[in-house]
Amino acid sequence: MAKQPNPARRSQRSRQAILTAARELVSEVGYAKLTIEAIATRAGVGKQTIYRWWPSKGAVVLDAFLALSESGPDQDMALPDTGDLKADLRVVMRATVAEFADPAFEGPIRALNTEIINDPALAAQYREKLAGPVDEAKKARLRSAQRAGQLPPDADLDLALELLYGPFYQRWLLRSGPLTPQYADALVDAFLKAMRPDIGGSAH
Repeated sequence: MAKQPNPARRSQRSRQAILTAARELVSEVGYAKLTIEAIATRAGVGKQTIYRWWPSKGAVVLDAFLALSESGPDQDMALPDTGDLKADLRVVMRATVAEFADPAFEGPIRALNTEIINDPALAAQYREKLAGPVDEAKKARLRSAQRAGQLPPDADLDLALELLYGPFYQRWLLRSGPLTPQYADALVDAFLKAMRPDIGGSAH
């Protein structure tokens, strides 16, 4: 008797094909020219299959990006905590800079940011699925630094993250300068000096 195909496995293959197609196409043609039809054609599925899982092309691109970054809800997002705040933040910021400078990553995330500006529902999904959990992981590391006396105990951690990441996002978004390890280190140094001017940023 012939073995029956596994619908769940076939469904997962189709889903991965769609995410891969969306990621490739948004990098090749840009978000404005990306269509559900093109994604379906490249993935070898029908449009109705895509619409069964996603309400819009923006939602497809978001999940394609999440799959690329391997930052789904079940992933361990804990930041390094060696006790040396400066060294740990440099590791994180250097990794962030390298990721955003990688063309395979940069294309989908730039397309996603473009759509988030105009789509409140997609922006909410982005905060829920990625930005929120990642920010909580970052704040957990900063709270550890507060307990160790390396940051002020009354520091506003949401504002602290904006101080650290805001300049990076502006440089990346406006393409106003290179994203280098040296730039990542400079961001960390400036952040620590702003948060702890009394110790000159030497938070160890």
